[in-house]
Amino acid sequence: MPKIHYKSAEEIELIRQSSLLVSKTLAEVAKVIGPGVTTLELNRLAETFIRDNGGVPAFLNYNGFPFSLCISPNDQVVHGFPSTTELVDGDIISVDCGVILNKYYGDSAFTFAIGEISETAKTLLRVTRECLDKGIEKAVAGLRIGDIAYAVQEHAEKHNFGIVKELVGHGVGLQLHEKPEVPNYGKRGSGVKLEEGMVIAIEPMINAGRAGIKFWDDGWTVSTIDGKPSAHFEHTVAVKKGKADVLSTFSYIDDVLKEKTKN
Repeated sequence: MPKIHYKSAEEIELIRQSSLLVSKTLAEVAKVIGPGVTTLELNRLAETFIRDNGGVPAFLNYNGFPFSLCISPNDQVVHGFPSTTELVDGDIISVDCGVILNKYYGDSAFTFAIGEISETAKTLLRVTRECLDKGIEKAVAGLRIGDIAYAVQEHAEKHNFGIVKELVGHGVGLQLHEKPEVPNYGKRGSGVKLEEGMVIAIEPMINAGRAGIKFWDDGWTVSTIDGKPSAHFEHTVAVKKGKADVLSTFSYIDDVLKEKTKN
């Protein structure tokens, strides 16, 4: 059975550098995302930015995945393929990005609103991001994986949203997916004990309707079973005593989006 790889302080700083490059890449996406833009353009932009900053796109050719970003519009949950379809007003778009920098991985995802979105979609985006925050609050030494999972589940279900159970968060380090798995549902006090040196990706995937999902014939794309929208937010986090250390950030994205609303 694969074991958990505990990271030194130096390794955590290297993962932070990778994660911040992911965060900056997602902010570059934020600058141009909008109606009329194709997701293939976003993929090209991200790959160029990652390489220009000394990184390697972590998703490109990962188990055969053919793109640098996973871009999942509307009812797609995760692992969507960038395409030539233009974004339109009212879309929501989940963008998941990973990089390798100095041999270490960083991983983060953000769901963007395109133009004016429905009230349901607005609530879904807000609640999913809050689910991430509530999960991170529990990523402290001495608690357990189940405490993170329960915090996410409780908040999503309070708003009558469906929690994707077949897909989970994961450890991050010299590999993109390491132990332990980090589900978005579970029981408090259950699962692996959280200890300093653990670095995990917490990533709520929350559906506006039912929890059920379907896997596409392309071997990658996952969508909701009822065609209702889904949102996905993800941070790479180091477990610490007292308070988690969030290695990726949405601050760059938030700054870009604030600036765009002014103009």
